Amino acid sequence: MPDKSKHGQVLDASEKILYLYFTLFTAALFFTAFFFNTPKEILSGNIKILASSSNLITDYFHIANIGATLVNAAIMVLQAILVIKISKVRINGLIVAAVFTIAGFSLFGKNIYNSTPIILGVLAYARISNTPFRTLVPVALFGTALAPLVSEVTFNVGLPVYLGILFGVLSGFITGFVMPLLAKHFYGFHKGFSLYNIGFTAGIVGTLCIAFLRSFGVEVNPVYFVSGGNNKPLAIFIFSLFSLILLAGLCLNRLSFKDYMKLLRESGRGCADFLNGYGIGLVLINMAVLGILSTLYILIVGGELNGPTIGGIFTVAGFGASGKHPFNVIPILTGVFLIGFFSIHDVSSTSALLAALFGTTLAPISGHYGIIPGMIAGGIHIIFTTNLTFLHAGMNLYNNGYSGGFVAALMVPILDKVFEKTNKNSNRG
Repeated sequence: MPDKSKHGQVLDASEKILYLYFTLFTAALFFTAFFFNTPKEILSGNIKILASSSNLITDYFHIANIGATLVNAAIMVLQAILVIKISKVRINGLIVAAVFTIAGFSLFGKNIYNSTPIILGVLAYARISNTPFRTLVPVALFGTALAPLVSEVTFNVGLPVYLGILFGVLSGFITGFVMPLLAKHFYGFHKGFSLYNIGFTAGIVGTLCIAFLRSFGVEVNPVYFVSGGNNKPLAIFIFSLFSLILLAGLCLNRLSFKDYMKLLRESGRGCADFLNGYGIGLVLINMAVLGILSTLYILIVGGELNGPTIGGIFTVAGFGASGKHPFNVIPILTGVFLIGFFSIHDVSSTSALLAALFGTTLAPISGHYGIIPGMIAGGIHIIFTTNLTFLHAGMNLYNNGYSGGFVAALMVPILDKVFEKTNKNSNRG
């Protein structure tokens, strides 16, 4: 009994640290905003964000301003914290990944208006099915991938304002309601080798919704609104943020990288919970390293730090708590870069950078099968993901999760057979 009680106290202390961590992250986003823009500019920018269609790729830095976008991200992280707190869910690696993913996509697609109906839809499903909502919190948070659908129906299909709001909210609510059922079903499609399972699910739902709209003459197309020219101030912000996270991780891990090599040997398959396995300190170190690595990749290839690419950085870092680490991420980045470099893709473009950063959804392939399969997965991914957006017209913000599900489903059976044959031959030898 004492051990159990002691363990409970440790968990409570850990959760307090994590809530403090989320709160400080929110504060960093909020207060940094005022270094870029005035309160008046931030307010007007947030109104533009709320009224935008938000489909891929809509960089809120471009359509509003940097300050308004950072405040939007702070609001969305605060909403996620409240959902986590109210649901009384135990914070694990996947929850940490969800918070950072929401922060990232709040820079280019998610806002309080278009995300809330989806969360409420998941909550309604939980109530009707007698499922504890705390078990569906990851689905509710990641399910906001379809947030642009709410905005598109509200503002861009030609309905009067009141009907647009009604049907926009209803579309988000319905997609949120069906998401838990579909997410569980589609997991078996890629067998946990794509970390963005909700991205694949949202891609299927988004494709269905767009097919429905197009069948009634409503044409929806992806967009490409991206900003540039802000690398220096944004690099200072990002490197400062992740340096502080690294420092916090080191302090919590007794000023050492103890056990980090053990974490680096994890495959990451099925959103492995690094938080439960290795503790807060090491997870923060891993997240910081991934954030810095992702930022350096963008700068080295000559890309722009903007809403979408910083969103990618935050997402990669977030999954440093649930499946990703440098050893299984670098082969994916390398594969995307090589195929992008030798093909028609501009590796420094925002779309190619998103394929690289979010393509790390396939990190478990390199973690499980090795470096070369990981590079091949990254190469196939950039070819595949750039041709899928039309299907859902940018309604699914996690387009790379959609692509990653297909790539994993394609590669895993082949790799299993190859490695099975290799193992048999080596046993005979």
